[in-house]
Amino acid sequence: MPETLKETAADAPAGTAAPQPATAAVGKPRSLWSDAWHDLRRSPLFVVSAVLIIFLLVMAVFPGLFTGADPRYADLAHHYLQKPKWGNVFQEDWFGYDIQGRSIYARVVYGARASITVAVVVTVLVTVLGTVVGMLAGYFGGWIDTILSRVTDIFFGVPFILGAMVVLTSFEERKIWVVILALAFLGWTQIARVARGSVLTIKQADYVMAAKALGASTTRILLRHILPNAIAPVIVVSTIALGGYISAEATLSFLGIGLAEPTVSWGVDISSGQEQLRNAAFVLIIPSVMVSITVLAFIMLGDAVRNALDPKLR
Repeated sequence: MPETLKETAADAPAGTAAPQPATAAVGKPRSLWSDAWHDLRRSPLFVVSAVLIIFLLVMAVFPGLFTGADPRYADLAHHYLQKPKWGNVFQEDWFGYDIQGRSIYARVVYGARASITVAVVVTVLVTVLGTVVGMLAGYFGGWIDTILSRVTDIFFGVPFILGAMVVLTSFEERKIWVVILALAFLGWTQIARVARGSVLTIKQADYVMAAKALGASTTRILLRHILPNAIAPVIVVSTIALGGYISAEATLSFLGIGLAEPTVSWGVDISSGQEQLRNAAFVLIIPSVMVSITVLAFIMLGDAVRNALDPKLR
């Protein structure tokens, strides 16, 4: 026993334990994702947006939990443009009836499925495609980067809504999968640019150089070292873009080029309600408010994720 400990033990009063040498508590280091989740849980912006998005997703997947009315059932004789009855919460006549005598509340509930499905599937497709293109361009460089970057620039130069209109007008029947492919065909360029810029920075890191020196394959380097460290900005852009795709679907349907009857969609209802703006504005306003709330929720979620993943904003 060291001399100092011997003296301390000898000087200690009878019946008391001798003090033990202090040891520094070593905690488990947290990763970027654990730090981000720690910040997100304490962000009011994230909590509010997450609650809204979960509510909308549940409504899209299980519309029967919110209403038992048929969104396609029309009764012109009794329900022609009846005004909303705000006191009848969650009832068939809560939001009134449209020009065909259909329950607007039922159509709002069931319309969430088409609008959110289009946005989520398009986001997944453009994220995968944009990430792959950006990673290949940024990692290999040279002529591969030149070709992929010029292709990205060509697609980026096409106006998004105008290009989608041109693609969709070539189809006689515009179902959900047609709208999804049209939006995904033109929407991957921004994510490809973000992924490429992130990979250009990360591929110079020491751990990537060490993996190359140890003989790791290109596939292993891309999937185990590049992708996990380059995906954060891609997730931020994808989350914010998801709300934009909901707005794009509603815009195309409003113009009569996106989804069409008998599909139940917020954009379809906005398009059919524009003719009643003067004498029954609620037919147009209610689905428009739902689109706005949904887009705002995803934008808020993207902002919260960006604040959590960007060390400069902490």
